[in-house]
Amino acid sequence: QVQLVESGGGLVQAGGSLRLSCAASERTSSYSMGWFRQAPGKEQEFVGLISWSLAEILYGDSVKGRFTISRDNVKNTVYLQMNSLKPEDTAVYYCAASGRRRPQYRSEYRYWGQGTPVTVSS
Repeated sequence: QVQLVESGGGLVQAGGSLRLSCAASERTSSYSMGWFRQAPGKEQEFVGLISWSLAEILYGDSVKGRFTISRDNVKNTVYLQMNSLKPEDTAVYYCAASGRRRPQYRSEYRYWGQGTPVTVSS
């Protein structure tokens, strides 16, 4: 059972940056790691993923060019660097782990963190 803990969320002004971290309780080098977000009253949205091999990094259309995913397999940690934040980025951000190569859907992920809230003020 892999436990995931997100951190780094908070309140930021529009145009600002935040870096989220997702620390795993054990090695995640064989897992693809994804980020999702859920805004109040909305469906959960795919933010991006980084494959276990580091060969593939995918982003959702709404964050392309602004967000960057990276991972440190030595520290068992995945990062989400968020730049040029907009009020519509306000959501709870979740990281998740999947044994699949390019998991873009919630159902493809086995392990989930508890989420960290991000609020972007205008």
